[in-house]
Amino acid sequence: MTQIVIPFRGENGKRRLDAPDEARAELGLAMLGDVLAAATVIGRTLVVTDDKAGRALAADLGAEPVADVRGGQGASVAAALGGLDGGTMLVVNADLPCVVPHDLRTLAGAADLGAIAYVEAEDGTTNALALPGKEHFAPLYGGGSAARFRDHADSIGVPAISCAIPNLSDDVDTLDDLRRISLRAGPRTQAAIGRILQP
Repeated sequence: MTQIVIPFRGENGKRRLDAPDEARAELGLAMLGDVLAAATVIGRTLVVTDDKAGRALAADLGAEPVADVRGGQGASVAAALGGLDGGTMLVVNADLPCVVPHDLRTLAGAADLGAIAYVEAEDGTTNALALPGKEHFAPLYGGGSAARFRDHADSIGVPAISCAIPNLSDDVDTLDDLRRISLRAGPRTQAAIGRILQP
């Protein structure tokens, strides 16, 4: 069965979003909720965070909250993956509010065949990652990380597949991003967008 890790920064995230702190925190939780709605029907889901509201939401929606080791996203993901059993694993960012279960099954399919698959954001970072096993992970996040994950796969002799999955490519960093995805976002995010973008 596919297992999923979702890192969540909580109230400290989405600093590029031009909105009041309270609105950004609400949006972050709403997007996490929509990602969890897709993930928890696929398999065991872990949310890596020290955010109190994020941990509570994860538990409410059937995921397992895991403490953040506070060494950056790569270190936190590595620690969470280390506690999982073998098999296909996904790492999915918490700001992908358009994702549906079919998107995650599609991504996992590449790892089921032994490949490392990744979904690249417009800025070259990595929004989602599929691994045939936790031993294939390397903490390579940050600017240009999609290319680094591809090079890592090549270096360990594992096929690398760049997956064009629009609902996983469309992350949210700015108000323009919110406007662009607003009609496709999940219900929690739609409600938060309505409050942030209202005139």
